[in-house]
Amino acid sequence: MNARYAAIDCGTNSTRLLIHDGERALARLMRITRLGQGVDATGLLADEAIGRTIAVLREYREVIDSFDVSKVRMTATSAARDASNRSVFFDAAKDAIGVAPELLSGQQEGTLSFRGATADLSPADGPFLVVDIGGGSTEFSFGSAACDYARSVDIGCVRLTEKFIAHDPSRPEELLACLTYVETYVDDIVHDWPDIATARRFVGLAGTVTTTAAIEQGLPLYDRERIHHFVLTRAAVEDVFRTLATESLEDRVYNPGLERERADVIVGGCCILVSIMRTFGFDECLVSEADILDGLIISQKN
Repeated sequence: MNARYAAIDCGTNSTRLLIHDGERALARLMRITRLGQGVDATGLLADEAIGRTIAVLREYREVIDSFDVSKVRMTATSAARDASNRSVFFDAAKDAIGVAPELLSGQQEGTLSFRGATADLSPADGPFLVVDIGGGSTEFSFGSAACDYARSVDIGCVRLTEKFIAHDPSRPEELLACLTYVETYVDDIVHDWPDIATARRFVGLAGTVTTTAAIEQGLPLYDRERIHHFVLTRAAVEDVFRTLATESLEDRVYNPGLERERADVIVGGCCILVSIMRTFGFDECLVSEADILDGLIISQKN
């Protein structure tokens, strides 16, 4: 039997697990735990957020044990980077899983995301701009055969929602504030690394992007095969954004493809996706279900 590996990503909005045997995925699980609840305002991980995440990690430990996994790598990202009490969560997470979480820098996070997302793409189709839109941060990484540049910025679907969107449905001035805020960060990235503007293909990762793809296709149930490498046009992204942004939360949850737990932050996430496509002039986004988790698996195999 091939060695089996597990990767866990403790993100700001979701906690995810991938179990792999080196050749194929054996299990993929995702739970919305909102670890980063209020972190932007308080600088602390809330007790209830830690509790939700640890409960899911205990569930994941049972799954890991059932697959007889030999290696586990668990990482924590934006919410943990921002929280002064991260050690409380780390101690509880180690107790639940058996290994301590690794606190990734933004650059490490972006590099791993690039590695996972481009593993099954041809370098000849590059250079790629890989963007991982998270709950608290967004990672931009660039390259062809390897990642030449990676940077993390403090924009994410949860962070933007908590910072700018106070009304339901969101008001035009709130959306404009989100879009302008994102554009400022993107402009800084292009200024620091002009080559990033030469990217031939835009690859989008994480829940905001995959959810937009699911909504565009009207998927009543999650279907990884129909989402992975689906091509989102800019017109489709703009249309989904316009629909979601003008609906109340009560109405928004009925869009096929939108998880109820993500409905309150999806508009903030769409602001990031829309702004990136507008600023860079991309007509298409290649949606990838391969991401940091896949990068973590590859890192354990080598």
